[in-house]
Amino acid sequence: MSWPYDANQHDPMASMRVPVIATPYPGWKYIAAYVDVDAGPIRIGSAERPTHAEAGMLASFIQEYREYWFNESYQARLLQRPLDVDSGCNTAIFIKYGPDDWGYRRDSWRYGPDFIPLAPGLREGRTGDGYGPKTLERVMDHVHTYGGAQPSDRWLRWKAAHPEVFGA
Repeated sequence: MSWPYDANQHDPMASMRVPVIATPYPGWKYIAAYVDVDAGPIRIGSAERPTHAEAGMLASFIQEYREYWFNESYQARLLQRPLDVDSGCNTAIFIKYGPDDWGYRRDSWRYGPDFIPLAPGLREGRTGDGYGPKTLERVMDHVHTYGGAQPSDRWLRWKAAHPEVFGA
């Protein structure tokens, strides 16, 4: 079977089921993806790649979504593919601006900033928690915050159950 995805088949993170895309506007409905700013036509972030630990967090983020939202039968079908895609996904797209400086966007976003927190060049003169920099874990916490100040209990339980990925 030929590679149908718009993610880089040869990127090392693909073996961890993390799609690495060249644009923040993927053509596939991945659970989550990482934007490789060096691969695309417009430089939107840092040339720094995720560390091994950060790549593990991205893979864990995808695994948590898959296990929470899909029944065992459908999970098995997803795992037959090299990447997790589903037509109902609102892809979480992560970008690394620099060391411990991450942002994300959702595929469905049509208005407002492309990523939150904003890219470093857009933060100038702005202060507050919403302007970064944020570690990948804090950005993932934000993705799992729904109308409150804290991430969902589901996400907090997942992180606690995976200290090898997220620490104690």
